[in-house]
Amino acid sequence: MLDAERAFLEHSNAAVHRGTSGAVGAATEAFEGARATVARFVGAASAEQIVWAENATDALNIVALGIGEANAGLGLPGSERFALSPGDEILVTEAEHHANLIPWQRLAAKTGASLRWIPAREDGTWTLDDARAALNARTRIFAFAHVSNVTGFVAPVAELAALAREVGAVTVLDACQSVPHIPVDFAELGIDFAAFSGHKALGPNGIGVLYGRPEMLDALPPARTGGSTITRVTMESADFLPAPHRFEAGTQPVSQAVGLGAALDFAAEVGMARSAAREHELVERLVAGVLETPGIRLLGPQGTRDRVALASVSVEGLHAHDVGQFLDEQGILVRVGHHCAQPLHRALGIASSTRASVHLTTTEDEIDRFLDALRGAQRYFGVEVSR
Repeated sequence: MLDAERAFLEHSNAAVHRGTSGAVGAATEAFEGARATVARFVGAASAEQIVWAENATDALNIVALGIGEANAGLGLPGSERFALSPGDEILVTEAEHHANLIPWQRLAAKTGASLRWIPAREDGTWTLDDARAALNARTRIFAFAHVSNVTGFVAPVAELAALAREVGAVTVLDACQSVPHIPVDFAELGIDFAAFSGHKALGPNGIGVLYGRPEMLDALPPARTGGSTITRVTMESADFLPAPHRFEAGTQPVSQAVGLGAALDFAAEVGMARSAAREHELVERLVAGVLETPGIRLLGPQGTRDRVALASVSVEGLHAHDVGQFLDEQGILVRVGHHCAQPLHRALGIASSTRASVHLTTTEDEIDRFLDALRGAQRYFGVEVSR
């Protein structure tokens, strides 16, 4: 990935889609080639279903803000399907990352629609039956994470998308934690929109992806406008390009797109099924070690079924920041805090947690070191462990 991005910047950097020079042509070919790579990786039928964004948060906002534009009467042919009004409902879950919650809060406030959510259970998960009970004829949007960034819980996406279609709801999938870890085919899953970030998928920072079904992207108005999005402009109005370019205003993250394309080529070469199987072996070791340690609470599924390669824990008697600082001194990097999921932590009865993640480069020895260090933190801070 680093080599691909560096080579582009040193030898091929030019303003894509702008001009007729050979340099522009080569840069545009690399840029659009990366789009095609992403499309293949996530099961899109065509590259035109892939929109570049700054990150996954930006990608989710493209959808929410675009729906808001449709509500303001600034839509395109077919955009009336997105218009919201009082009495309509936007459904999320209590387990969402803030990036897949706050945009819908804002959209509900702007349109008069109601924001509803599926409550998290005691372990932080939710079920297909919970979703079935919450979806109804008033549900217009159903936004949820494929995999929780806190619990690692894997949602039954295909079944959920089918339920949403039955009531005519648009599905928006936060796929940040699934695309890097398990095989994903958005078309097969049947969702309308999906977002993921480059840096979680072995790619660079500053690049995200929005996937959309063609008819959805064709009807969604652009929330941001300007250069590179239009076909015709007068002093009174503008006509916009088809998707994906309608959503890509201004200078794009070109080298980052090239880097992400290289990263996903590598992931495809390794094989996502092979990668997922390896990560499952690692997370089994991780989860088993946590569960057998007194005084440490594992969040999410109490095992490795319906879980990807992460484990968030709450250490009895210790603040997550203290745990994280102790682990850092042992050379172990974890994430601490609420992980941009305050409502979920509140539902779990805690303010913060410590999250350990594994990927292709993680070893069994590193997992054992993490588990030993967790127990070392208990001893260091003199925590009395209840058994």
